[in-house]
Amino acid sequence: MNTRDLPLGFGMALAQNEPAMKKFESLSESEKMAFVEKTHSVNSKSEMQALVDSLVHSSAF
Repeated sequence: MNTRDLPLGFGMALAQNEPAMKKFESLSESEKMAFVEKTHSVNSKSEMQALVDSLVHSSAF
C-alpha cells in the first residue's frame, strides 16, 4: 500500500504525526488495510486525529 492509496484526510493526519506515520509504515499490509478500513467511519478532523494518535498509543497494531 502506498500513500496514493490512503484516504486524503488520513494521509494528511499521518503527515502531521511522525511517530504515527512510522508506526503505520511498520505494519504489515493486512494490518494497514484493516486500519484504513477504520478511517471510513470517521466523521471529523478531530476524530481522524484521534484515530491516527491511537497508532502510537495502542499496542493493538
